[in-house]
This record gives sequence, C-alpha cells and structure tokens, in this order.
Amino acid sequence: MFRYTLTILIILINLPGTFATHNRAGEITYRHVDGYTFRFTITTYTYRYSPANRDRLPVSWGDGSTSQVPIFIEEGFQQYGGHIPIEGTDYYYNRYIINHTYSGPGVYEILMEDPNRNQGVNNIPNSVNVVFSIKTTLLVDPTLGSNNTPVLLNPPIDKAARGHLFIHNPGAYDPDGDSISYELTICTGGGGEPIDSYTYPAATDTLEMDEITGDLIWNTPAVVGVYNIAMFVEEWRRGVLISRIARDMQIDVFETDNNPPVNPEIKDYCILAGDTLGFTIHSTDADGDMMTQEMVGGPFETLNPAVFEVDSANPGNIYSHFSWHTECLHARNQPYNVVLKTEDTNDDIHLVDIKSFNIKVLHRAPENLRLSSGVDTIRLDWDVTTCGNAAGYDIYRRKGGYDYQRDSCETGVPTYTGYKLIGKTTGGNINYFVDDDNGNGLVPGFDYCYRITAYYNDGAESISSDEMCTTLISGNPAILKISVISDDENDGEIELAWAVPHDADTLGDGRFRYQILRADPNEEILQSIAFIDSPDLTDTTYIDEGINTLVFPYTYSVVLQYSEEDAWYSVPGNEIATSQYITIDGTDNTLTLYMKKRSPWFNYRYDIYRQNNNSPVFDSVGTTDEQDYTDTGLRNNVEYTYRTIGFGMRPLYNTEYYIQNRSHLATGTPVDTVPPCSPVLIVTSECDSVPEEGGYNYLSWSWPDDSCSNEDVIAFIVYSRDSLTGEFEVIDTLNADRWNTIDFPEGSIEKCYAVTAIDSVRNESPKLPVCVYNLCALYRLPNIFTPNSDGIHDELLSWNLNNYIKRVNMKIYNRFGKLVFETNDPDIHWDGRNKENDKLVTSGVYYYICDVYEPRITGQIITTLTGFIHVYSGEDNIIAE
Repeated sequence: MFRYTLTILIILINLPGTFATHNRAGEITYRHVDGYTFRFTITTYTYRYSPANRDRLPVSWGDGSTSQVPIFIEEGFQQYGGHIPIEGTDYYYNRYIINHTYSGPGVYEILMEDPNRNQGVNNIPNSVNVVFSIKTTLLVDPTLGSNNTPVLLNPPIDKAARGHLFIHNPGAYDPDGDSISYELTICTGGGGEPIDSYTYPAATDTLEMDEITGDLIWNTPAVVGVYNIAMFVEEWRRGVLISRIARDMQIDVFETDNNPPVNPEIKDYCILAGDTLGFTIHSTDADGDMMTQEMVGGPFETLNPAVFEVDSANPGNIYSHFSWHTECLHARNQPYNVVLKTEDTNDDIHLVDIKSFNIKVLHRAPENLRLSSGVDTIRLDWDVTTCGNAAGYDIYRRKGGYDYQRDSCETGVPTYTGYKLIGKTTGGNINYFVDDDNGNGLVPGFDYCYRITAYYNDGAESISSDEMCTTLISGNPAILKISVISDDENDGEIELAWAVPHDADTLGDGRFRYQILRADPNEEILQSIAFIDSPDLTDTTYIDEGINTLVFPYTYSVVLQYSEEDAWYSVPGNEIATSQYITIDGTDNTLTLYMKKRSPWFNYRYDIYRQNNNSPVFDSVGTTDEQDYTDTGLRNNVEYTYRTIGFGMRPLYNTEYYIQNRSHLATGTPVDTVPPCSPVLIVTSECDSVPEEGGYNYLSWSWPDDSCSNEDVIAFIVYSRDSLTGEFEVIDTLNADRWNTIDFPEGSIEKCYAVTAIDSVRNESPKLPVCVYNLCALYRLPNIFTPNSDGIHDELLSWNLNNYIKRVNMKIYNRFGKLVFETNDPDIHWDGRNKENDKLVTSGVYYYICDVYEPRITGQIITTLTGFIHVYSGEDNIIAE
C-alpha cells in the first residue's frame, strides 16, 4: 500500500496592518560609490505613535527594478528599531540606506511611495487616504564626472504663527561644489504624480521661494493648521541639470500671542583661503523669552570646519560667535550657504527665526610674477600656486599700468581695468608664458603690464596677482617701413625705411654705412643684400628691387656699421621685421582675411582693397581695427584678389612715428564648406508586449533655432550604434521634409543615435549622439505551465523582448533543493522532465534562479531573476521521488 501526502506550499505576503496616518516629510539623497553604483538614503519624518512605522520601504529605481530598503539602525537607538525620536516633538526621524547599481548612463527617477500621509493636512483634502511619495532624479553621465546630491541640513518640519512672517531654508550643502537652485512644486501621491486636489497654503500676502538662496518665505500664514509644501532642490554642473531632489516638508501653523525671535541682518562674506572669518551675532525676543541657537551649512561639513558657539543668553537676548579659519581646500567657485536658526522657549509654543547668508572662499593669487624682455617678446614666470589644484593660468596684459583696489568678492581681472586676456596655460605646474602678441611681435617703446590668475576645474578663478610692468627697448636702427610698392613675379619692389640711429655719431672715425639683410619666403637665415654709405646717417631708405613680391613674406634687418682704423664694425641691437601679408580662409559666399606681420610697430587700422574682376583697379571694401576682416556676399568658386594698407605707430625717442605699409597681394576663393546646423534629436523607446514584434525607438528632430530653417538642406541621414563609443552606421536616409522615423532594431532597443543634415554640396552637419537606455522589461518567466501533453503550455517558455537576450544560466529546483533542470537557452524549453531520469516531475511549486546576460551599450551585465513556477503535470506529489 502506498501512502500519499499532499504537500502545500504557502507563500506569505507581508502586508502592512493598516494604512496608518504617519508620513509627514522626507527626501531622497544619494552619493556616488563607484562606477554606476550609488548609495541612496531615504529620509522620512513620521508620527511617533503610529503602528505603521516600517523597518523597510519600497523604492523604484527608475530602471525597471524595485527594492525593499531596510532602515538604518544607528548606535544607541536599537530599542527604537532605527526610528529616532526627535526631542520635544511627536516625530520620528528615519533613514533607510541601500546601494543600487545601474546598468549604464541615463536619467533615472527614484521613487518611494508609502501609505499614507497624516490626517488633517489642510491643503491636501482627505490626506489620511493620500499616499505619501518622494522622488529624486539622477543623471548618470560619465562625461560630467562623479556626483553626489546636495545634503539638506535643516529638517523639513517646522512651526509657524498665524499672522507672523515665516521663513524656512533647507540648508543645502553640495559636497562637490556644484551650483544649487530652488523651486516650489506640488506635493505628490501615488505613482509620484502631483496630488490633484493639492493647493498651496493660504497667505495674507505671498508664498514664494528664493531660487538662489533657498529661502521659503510665507508672508504670512493666514489659517491655523497643518500644511505640506514641496520644493525642488536642483543641482547644476556646467549648465546641465544633474540632480533634482523633491523635498516634502510639513509646517504646523498655530494661533499664539507669542512673537518669534528676531535675528540681525547678516551680510554675505568673501574671504581669501587661509584667512579667518569671525563675527558676533545678537538676536532678540520681544517677549523676553529665552532662546537657543544653532547654525548649519557647508562650513560645518568640511575638513577643519567652522565653529559656532553661544557666548551668553538671558531673557530677550542671545549672543553667539561664528569663527572659521579657512584653508586652501575650502576654496571653490560656489559659495557656502549658512543658515542661522534661533528658537524661543515660550511656554505657549516655540517659534523660530531663520537667517541665511553665503560665504565664498576665494583662491589666493599666484605669486612672484617675473618678466624677462626679448627683442620683441616678453617671458613671464611665476611660482606654482600651492593653494588648490589649479587647472592652469590666465594671462592678462595692457599697455601702461592700472592700480586698482580689489573688491572683497572680486576674482580674476575685471574688464574696467583695461586688461585683456591674451593667453592661458594648461596644467597647474606650467608656470611660464612667452608673449609675442600672437606671432606679431611686441612693439618696443611701450610699457607692457601683466597680471595672472589661476583657474580651476569647477570654474573658479583666483584673485589677480600683483601687477608687473616692463618696457621693450627699441632696436638701433629702428625700422619704420616695409611696404610692397610693386607687384610682380620678377620685378617686384619693397621699400624699407628706418629712423636715424640714436647716439651713434660719436662712434669710430665718423664713417657709417647701413647693411641690408634679407631672408626670402620660407627661409630662416638672413643674407646680406646691400650696403648703403651714409656719412651723416640720414640715408634711411632702401628699395629692394627685382624680387618676386607675389610670394611672401620677406624678412629684413638693417644693421648700422661704423669704420675705425679701416675696419667695419656692426652696432648691436638691430631689429628684424617682415613685410605685411594676408592669409585667407574661404567659406560659403565669404572670405576672411587675416593680416599678418612681425614688426616693431602696432597697426591701429587696416584698409581693405579688393580687385575689380573686370579691371586691374582695386576698390576699397572696408576698414577694420582688428587683425581680421570678413568680406561677405561673394560668389562661390570665384577667385578674388586683395591687398591691405596698414596704418601703424611706434613711439621712438620721445616721438610718435606714424607708419603706412602696403601688403602683398593675396587671393582666395569662397567655397561652401559650412555644414548645416545639427538637428536636435529626441528619442523615445516603446516596449511591445508581443516578443515577436519587439520594441522600437521613435526618433524625431527639429532645428535648434529659427536661423537654421533656411539652410540649403536636401536630406537627413540617420545613424545608430550599439555602444557608447565606436563607429556609427547609416540606417536611413530621408528627404528634407521628413522630421521623424521609427527604428525596429534587430537586437537591443538600447542604442545610440545621431541625425545629420546634408546640404546641396554634400556638407554634413556634426553628429550629436543621443543614447537611449533600455527601461523596458527585457526578459520574463511565467509562473505556471502544464506539461500534460494536451498541446497547451506543454513547455516552459520565456518572454524575450525582440530576442534581445542571447544567453541565460537557468536552474530549477524542487522543494527539497534538488536540481531538476538547467539550461543556457534563453527560450528555456523545459518540458517538465527531470534531468536525472527524464520523467515528468510531479505537480507542485518549483524554485528557480536565472542569471540573465544582458548586452548593454555600456557592456554586458548579469541580472539575476528568482521566483517560483507552478507545475501542473498530472503527476501527484509523492513523498519519495
């Protein structure tokens, strides 16, 4: 006789005993651990005596997965199960902490929902039946670097008095030094959606939030009761929104005769790293109440933090002192926000006053700037800054000195000083720079003054160094003119002129001559081409004849020589200068001329001439005081010829010499090489419920602005690739009147796309990649099948979106933990037979572990699925299998 025992597997589902009225306030923050792993903290404030205070909270990660996040039990609060009582209130402070790893870059919304809100919230009707939810948006983008959300240091629970001004500040501190902005928003309920019936609290005047300081100003509460207000705390880096915390806070408004304390106005401060900031605060209370004070903010969260102490307190008065000895590690681009909170101890109700202010710690200036003069260059050297990790140095210059008193918060070199940024170095250890005026050479006779600053990766710039000036000494003889006077391949001419040498008539036996040196185009060595006898030194011109002036530039030097005892000696200090020439860049119907020279004078104006295509006459087309000029409205593929006349000046021997020099001729041809604007691409993914049809990506695009709409665009090209890097492949070419397309990928719908525009001469706009990260359910397993040979559900088959998954490691166990089936086939194809004896397994519940190998654009990841499968095979459960 056989004994059969029916085994029943009972799965218990843990449900909360009641949707209790306990959630009051909270927020979600995170810090980066490594790679795509982040440590999340869900902070809530709940009613202390509610039976629904939980040891776990459900969190959706925005990538299709969820977790039950355990409460963090701090030392000393074990008896409360991790729920920390807030002294003097009926609140619990709770923190739930967990690590979560994402598959790759993307924008993720982290959502926590927990039933329910507390009863009696005035601006949320029937609040006791409204789900409490908070959410935070996370941008994972390796190009923007590691990121941590701001830390909110001031709790989101507060008290206010009807008819009295109420101010609250979240006390946000960003450890990465990113900028923070603030915005009021609507409290959310189920699904993280705004509560339909929500209204902002009534005010006698206004309810507003300062987007810069974070001050929530309620002027003034009109009705007694409990109110919830939500705010966005947004974090920005290089103009990109990288995180958004939705904080939900609760305010109790009371009817009271008590007056809140009053804090003094506290100004914003700027301080140089290494200096100490200290000041005293005197707060008062009109009712003569005793007061307590606390201060929160970034200065208290850093290494070597600030110190805040109450010096003395008596009825109606409290005195405290703030002190911070700053160091270089505190310097950054963004200021530190500090919040002072003063609370009275009135017997009726405790009220507070909030005062927020900013402290900006500035980088110190580079020190010991030194200047060394060359012939037409000046070299700058300075000490490597030891205050912070400088990314490099900015170099500023002006002619003549300018002494100014720096404002306490002023960094860099302000434009009102007349200084201009002329160059920069890259790297904090590169502590020198050679100024040659961008290849034009500096002009002797001027006082050149310099200041330098250090710049940093977070956008900060140090204060300016001390000013240093030097003067380049003019050569002897001083060249005044190198002008092309005849244009010809064989018989071209260039005129040289120079000033009578200074203090030279006492040299030698009174006989003098000038030696003319020249280097032809593309040559570096000066060769002697002529001598000019000049007994009285006044023969100061020379025409260089029979040269090809259609090539350029020519380099000249004039050397003064004197005779003594029948020998000729050269006077040192001769100058070197080039003829003036033009280089031309051609684009669509446009030519840009760049005026070039290396000469000891500066040109303050250029007149531009263009040859008339129907005659040898040159017409004036414009003038500029810059080193470049753009000629527009030209015909593409037509050659144009130009010359310029430069008008210059150089100070010499207490005299200003004004100079005109004619350039070589230059030709250029406009060619349409300008690509169209890059379309702005938006990609959305759609997940299809039928695996055979798969998912798809919908691509749409538009011009970034109206100026692009008239471009000569004939087509759009659509590209895709399967990884963040690598080559794009063309997947479609569309007419210029098409602004969208749908891509049904053969594999994963996780792709990177780009759309470019093509004009009539085949110029193509740059590719601006947009990547979509798969948030669809990629792979699912059923929880029941019936291998009873009736032709219906006889095999266990997976749901594999678009056949996206190519490999799994599936193991199925019976209730005794014995392996009955395993496969690497993503379709599974289990017919219900035991791998050991090829017999049908008995009906019952089986446990599986399935490692799913997911190809992602960031590389392959492994996702582990676990669960139960109900098998109805027609075979009874028998104890001895």
